[in-house]
Amino acid sequence: MTRTTGVSLLHALTAMPPTAVTDYVEENPQLLRALLEAPPAATQVSGWWAGLDDTARRSMTAVAPELIGNLDGIPYAVRNDVNRRELRSTIRELELHGLDAGRAVAAQNLNRLQMLYSIADALGPAAANPPRSLLTLDTLDEGKATIVLGDLDTADYVSYLIPGMFITVSGNVVEWTDTAARLYDEQVSWLSLLAEAGAATEVETVATVAWIGYQTPHLLNVGSLDLAYEGRDAIAATIDGLQTLRGDDQPFVSLLAHSYGSTAALMALEQSTTVDALAMMGSPGSPAQSIRDLNVRGEVFVAEAAWDPIPNSSFFGSDPGASEYGAQVMSVAGAVDVITNRMLASSMGHNEYFSPGTESMRNLALIGIDKGELVTDGSQRDAGRTLALLR
Repeated sequence: MTRTTGVSLLHALTAMPPTAVTDYVEENPQLLRALLEAPPAATQVSGWWAGLDDTARRSMTAVAPELIGNLDGIPYAVRNDVNRRELRSTIRELELHGLDAGRAVAAQNLNRLQMLYSIADALGPAAANPPRSLLTLDTLDEGKATIVLGDLDTADYVSYLIPGMFITVSGNVVEWTDTAARLYDEQVSWLSLLAEAGAATEVETVATVAWIGYQTPHLLNVGSLDLAYEGRDAIAATIDGLQTLRGDDQPFVSLLAHSYGSTAALMALEQSTTVDALAMMGSPGSPAQSIRDLNVRGEVFVAEAAWDPIPNSSFFGSDPGASEYGAQVMSVAGAVDVITNRMLASSMGHNEYFSPGTESMRNLALIGIDKGELVTDGSQRDAGRTLALLR
């Protein structure tokens, strides 16, 4: 086969006999990895997959599970099944043979195994409620993982949690998935309350996404935008995939982005990626100078916790918290919720925006279900942010 890329490579693979595909994949693993790093548009992938018969789909899934499990545009149920099988088989292979190699390789394999155990722990039992899906799985190096709570095929509201510095699959996927689960519960509670109060005609549904789809930076490389470009492209592909698969039934999509992750999100939204809402917490900015530079159909919010050294730094070119930027303030200082009478905790420093029971999490939940008018900003106007605003 001549050196092909993109969707042409996908078509070329499925034109080959199954045994030849197996040989090609084994001999050219770098080509498949390069395809995932710069994937075809989700519409192209979706069209390619739709054109395959069941035999071709089974063959591709068997010989290239890492490809089928990670390409946006392939149905979510297929990706979840493939990635869960790949997770189990890789764990089994490493347990049986991975620790018998030389010392250096065995140490690497042990780290991989611990990372995969963390993903399995984050997925929880098969009967988890809400159901959890594994839509990204990279078992090499620092790894990547995306775990969804709820049903991306039918949810009315989809919220993506975009992480910043120091968030890794091995060290944080369980915690990040727990955060998505808290957000899911908070959104479900709000939607039920709104329906009961007559502020909504029916109880709608949500999906929350614990997304670790790029390598986040550490202290030695956080000053560069290199990983933000990687995050930008991964976010763009993810949203492209969702919007392609949902077709005429589009959900309300929000990006809830922290720290360096907000820079990656902003860079995606400066290009063709479009979402319905954006919330930035502890943001070091991006080349975009105002919300007018962003493809956000609805509201843009910005949060700055006390003693967080990152906001106002304009480290990557802009300060999303500046008045001229145009984003709405999202309070994270702590307050009494005028609707539920709950005492909401404050967020302090750079890493408490997702802490349970905080005003920050309350506001993020509301942003994700398109209830920005109820989001508090710490001003006297908050006393009037009652359900009466929705009637």
